[in-house]
Amino acid sequence: MKQSKLILSAAGILILGLLLGRYVLPRDVQSQEETPPPSEEPVASIWTCSMHPQIKQPDPGDCPICGMDLIPLIEDSREYSGPREMRMSESAKALADIQTRPVTRDYPEAKVRMVGKLEVDETRVKSLTARFPARIDRLFVNYTGIPVNKGEHLAEVYSPELLSAQREFLSSYQNNPDSSITAAAREKLRLWDLLPEQISSIIDQGNASDSFTLKAPIGGIVLSKNVKEGDYIQTGEPLFKIVDLSVLWLYLDAYESDLPWLKHGQSVEFTVASFPGKTFTGQIAFIHPEVDPKTRTVPIRINVPNPENQLKPGMFANGIVRARLAEDGQIFAPEFAGKWISPMHPEIIKDAPGQCDVCGMDLVSAESLGYVNSKETNPPLVLPASAVLKTGKRAIVYVENPDTDRPSYEGREIVLGPRAGDVYLVTSGLQEHERVVTHGAFKIDSALQIQAKPSMMNEKKVSKQGRMETGVLKLNPEEAIEILPGYLSLQAALTQDDLDSAKTALGELMSVTGHEGPLAMLIHKMRDAENLDGIRRPHFETLSNALIATVKENPSALNPEHAPLFQMQCPMVYSDRENNAAEWLQADENLRNPYFGASMLHCGETKKVLGK
Repeated sequence: MKQSKLILSAAGILILGLLLGRYVLPRDVQSQEETPPPSEEPVASIWTCSMHPQIKQPDPGDCPICGMDLIPLIEDSREYSGPREMRMSESAKALADIQTRPVTRDYPEAKVRMVGKLEVDETRVKSLTARFPARIDRLFVNYTGIPVNKGEHLAEVYSPELLSAQREFLSSYQNNPDSSITAAAREKLRLWDLLPEQISSIIDQGNASDSFTLKAPIGGIVLSKNVKEGDYIQTGEPLFKIVDLSVLWLYLDAYESDLPWLKHGQSVEFTVASFPGKTFTGQIAFIHPEVDPKTRTVPIRINVPNPENQLKPGMFANGIVRARLAEDGQIFAPEFAGKWISPMHPEIIKDAPGQCDVCGMDLVSAESLGYVNSKETNPPLVLPASAVLKTGKRAIVYVENPDTDRPSYEGREIVLGPRAGDVYLVTSGLQEHERVVTHGAFKIDSALQIQAKPSMMNEKKVSKQGRMETGVLKLNPEEAIEILPGYLSLQAALTQDDLDSAKTALGELMSVTGHEGPLAMLIHKMRDAENLDGIRRPHFETLSNALIATVKENPSALNPEHAPLFQMQCPMVYSDRENNAAEWLQADENLRNPYFGASMLHCGETKKVLGK
């Protein structure tokens, strides 16, 4: 009986506790207990390298082969559609930092920089010579460099011949001022450099003088003085040379490649060391018709106003021409549209045909001088220079495909015009408003290569036997110098059949080349090879051919410690193409074949010694 009461008491306490928990405890505690745990979305569990997809790691980090940042494999999976097209997710686009810009129409500005020197204007030089025999009694200008004004006295001379000519003029004038004899006598004095006021003075005085004052025919600087006091001079002897420095000529040297952007009448800005921070201007008046065979430059003459005589002949100058480019090598200059320009004096510009006010030559139309009529021509297509991948003579861009569910890019070969600053003119291959990749194009191209898709950077040609020929690689002298030590290490490793040493040498090359560009892509391909044959043919040959070509074209650019280099050739490297031979470089003349190693170590011959 007692045990039954205990059981009932315990049951009552339990029921009371449940009721208190339901109605007394706070509501938020109940809701917290009843809320199910949030579901976790799946996250990336594998990280890989965009350059080496065989690398797969469970955590983010760096690629053990090339050192690039790993990317998540699950979130950034890519799809490849056409042979030269790549699609990617938005997250992959952001991670690869793919940037695009539209192709537009504009008149881009090209800056042509030149250096040169100021000289006197040859058309403003006056040589004063003796027109009659005389003796120099007194020199008023007795040293060179002195400035004179027009009409100022230069020297005082005695001349019996001049005295006789004055008497003849007075006699005929007093007899009949309008006679032909008087006119002839006056003309004789004029031809002897007597100024009109000097002839009038003879008439006013009524007598001839045996002393005569030579006066300056123009104002300027006395460049040379060829007489001294007491000298007796004959007809035709030079006395003084005077130059007007109010206008100077500036000769600038232009490279052949810059000539299309230089036209008659263009404005030129230049600076001189004497006036830092100050810019002077002039106009192109003459472009020399011949190229200097030594410097490969063409002299360009600029007319420079010098009203304050700040500029001096002989000063060095740095000039710049800002040319706005149009199609077909023409220049866009709205200020010359429909104008007529003097072919000798470009400062003379008129709205209609006529003659030059200075020299009297017929004016020519601005269009005949290479300027485009802005009213009749559309601006050319322009493309950001950062979008272009250049390999040899080919130019490649990646174009963004519009109206796709995911970012999609397709490689396209285009034809470029000239470069103007940060843009290229487009000859063909693109349309206005198409968007091109300006940042990340190398990543797209390398991703296509990793997936065994055709790369736009390597133009492969098929031989008659059906084998893919070696790609073409171009190097500049700086690249050749930087990679030469690593190349020689790679060549030595291949001759020893040492795969590990070859991979080490390729790592040395990669530290120099980085991870972007055709050269870096070639190094990546060799590092990805699983055996020596994958390095030797055709990749090592491609690298060797590029180095040999660069060394031949730029022998003086070689680092002296690597000179001379020996160009070797083996005639048996290939058996499935018309030309079976392959070449390489060595630092010594002891031939060691990198294509065969120990099996045919000394097969080949020395073809040429470079850099002697």
